[in-house]
Amino acid sequence: MKIRFDIKNKAHLQRFKYVLGDFLMSNLAWFTYNCVRWHMGAVTGHEYLVSYLKSNMVLAGQIFFPMLMMVVYAFSGYYNNVCRKSRIQELLTTAASSVINTLLIFFLALINDVIGVRGSDYEMIFILWALLFGFVYITRAIITNSASNSIKSRKWTFPALIIGSGSAAVAFVNKLNSMRRSSGYDIRGYVNIPGENPVKGNPLPIYELDELKEVCDKEGIWELIVVPTRDDPHRNMDALNKLFGLGLPIMISPERFNMMQSQVRISDFYGEPLVNISRSSMSDSAKNLKRAIDVIVSLAALIVLLPLFAVVACIIKATSPGPVFYLQERIGLHNKPFNIIKLRSMVQDAEASGRPQLSSDDDPRITPFGRFMRKYRIDELPQFWNVLKGEMAIVGPRPERKYYIDQITKRVPSYALLHQVRPGITSMGMVKFGYAKNVDEMVERVKYDLMYLDNMSLLNDLKILIYTIRIVFTGRGM
Repeated sequence: MKIRFDIKNKAHLQRFKYVLGDFLMSNLAWFTYNCVRWHMGAVTGHEYLVSYLKSNMVLAGQIFFPMLMMVVYAFSGYYNNVCRKSRIQELLTTAASSVINTLLIFFLALINDVIGVRGSDYEMIFILWALLFGFVYITRAIITNSASNSIKSRKWTFPALIIGSGSAAVAFVNKLNSMRRSSGYDIRGYVNIPGENPVKGNPLPIYELDELKEVCDKEGIWELIVVPTRDDPHRNMDALNKLFGLGLPIMISPERFNMMQSQVRISDFYGEPLVNISRSSMSDSAKNLKRAIDVIVSLAALIVLLPLFAVVACIIKATSPGPVFYLQERIGLHNKPFNIIKLRSMVQDAEASGRPQLSSDDDPRITPFGRFMRKYRIDELPQFWNVLKGEMAIVGPRPERKYYIDQITKRVPSYALLHQVRPGITSMGMVKFGYAKNVDEMVERVKYDLMYLDNMSLLNDLKILIYTIRIVFTGRGM
């Protein structure tokens, strides 16, 4: 645990450096811009620069605008992953953030305070962007370069396990160790995939999948690298399904990526290129924005829907015995269970036998009012609380129970990939297919959720929401 604690401390320190550097440079950039504005004659009423810089408006801006810039930097996703940064991605993210900050500042403060000569106005806007980009990017590049050198010189290492113990896994480790400059991996051992033949005489320990969690905690594992020797989709995906619950990055070499259905996200072009299958294809900035929208919309929805919940609760209590709300365990992000919350649409103890059962259109367990709720998806509305808690998203793959996941995974091994994102109240599978009445239909619906995973974007989320709203208002929920 000491090693992992050390790496975590380095990650926290690295993030602190970026945040502090951005804040100081944003302040310096805004201060410099105010000096430039005064010298270019964009300011009236102040004969001397010092009097202008001491004015209440400038002082207030010196506090407000750097804080606004920090919000943009945070939403850009720049602080999400701080230990291994792509130089190109850093350049593009900083440039885009600077554009957004320039436009925000212009429309909030400068649109009525410009020189009046169009060429000079454009020049002032460009100067603002150049200052924001230049000061911030140079500082970021220095911090990133220092971290990169620490990794390449093996001062920083990230404890990792190889999932696989055959000849391919050993060859992969030998290749990593023979590199002149380190890619940062400190391989602590191998994990045997059932059906593989472990290489004999290996100096590193070989563990079993069942003891993986204990090993990860003991060794402070930072990443898992999947290198199977046999191209067996079902066996390999079964092993992967056990990895998602650990909440660690799961990497795989691209040539072995054909056993799964998802977009390739290369993480390292210098060293051995690996594909991160524990993260969706959505960018960090889009993820941050998606989560912010989920929280805001869910909070607003729960407040607005309170009167409806009260009315529906009274009707449920009056028409059938039992509680108003129904809790059911589902499997969510990183394969972790959570209790999904619904308005009860079935009779009490609908699964008294203990065996999970799917419902159908003529299911006698559904109450008359429950049938109405399911038709208009009213029973799903309390799940905004799951979204607010971080267990779900508004849009995402529909969560299932482990009983059915085990059956689906046997037929569609790539179902395991859905656990890399939060499940949703609505999904592409729900709008394109609807409720599933049996496992065969669940398998068909999973294809749409995997398609969503490959094409995750805020625009597609919006499209799914529009389709969902249309389904709700037309009563095509069942």
